[in-house]
Amino acid sequence: MTVKQLTLPELATACRELGVPAVGLWRTPVQEYGVEAAARLVRDAGLTVTTLCRGGFLTAVDADERAAALADNRRAVDEAATLGTDTLVLVSGGLPPGAKDLRAARERIADALTELAPYAEDHGVKLAIEPLHPMFASDRCVVSTLTQALDLAERFPAHQVGVTVDTYHIWWDDTAPEAIARAGVQNRIHTFQLADWITPLPESVLNGRGQIGDGAIDMRQWQGYVEAAGYTGSIEVELFNEDLWARDGRQLLAETARRWAENVEV
Repeated sequence: MTVKQLTLPELATACRELGVPAVGLWRTPVQEYGVEAAARLVRDAGLTVTTLCRGGFLTAVDADERAAALADNRRAVDEAATLGTDTLVLVSGGLPPGAKDLRAARERIADALTELAPYAEDHGVKLAIEPLHPMFASDRCVVSTLTQALDLAERFPAHQVGVTVDTYHIWWDDTAPEAIARAGVQNRIHTFQLADWITPLPESVLNGRGQIGDGAIDMRQWQGYVEAAGYTGSIEVELFNEDLWARDGRQLLAETARRWAENVEV
């Protein structure tokens, strides 16, 4: 998504030329290109697919809507397995229309995971619950803190369900470092993502993620937290930003690699 202005073939070529060894993919462009074709494309480019994003949206009350969500998440698991990644990121979903009970919505997520987690395990895929910043609690994700995500994940084996640590969503939370340590002890950090917090936020806050180094987050500090917790997996950069998307995608990818070296790489 950082360079969504690039087609998948353009992305694969740019990654290969710039020495980027791995990529996290999103379902929409993969589906548009064709899942099997996308899998061949990245494999032929020598790329590793770190994660597939996103599954989730599991808070529906209506029986038909719930069944549709579960079916879509099973398809997402299938797609992840085809692409060769072992991690599906979950954005859990917001409050259903007219609802106000956050705890009840989180319980519906747990109920859905009871069905999805074994299915994912059967396909060699782990589910990674991603907490989103509280400003998204009503419409996108009732899981707002890493602690809340762990409370859900811990109902299941760690090889089935873990968490996503995303700097953009948790940097404000003083309890997050302790939660990262807790997740590390249990081997539940399934992916680690970077984006910076810039202000003022744009009118469309969903697309307000800043380029690494442009905002308020100390990336090396958060890298230190996950490394101290034992995480040795890939680190993704995931930027949603209209201004960045308006730029040349290959130049943006090259800039992101430079910012990585300046702000993250040791």
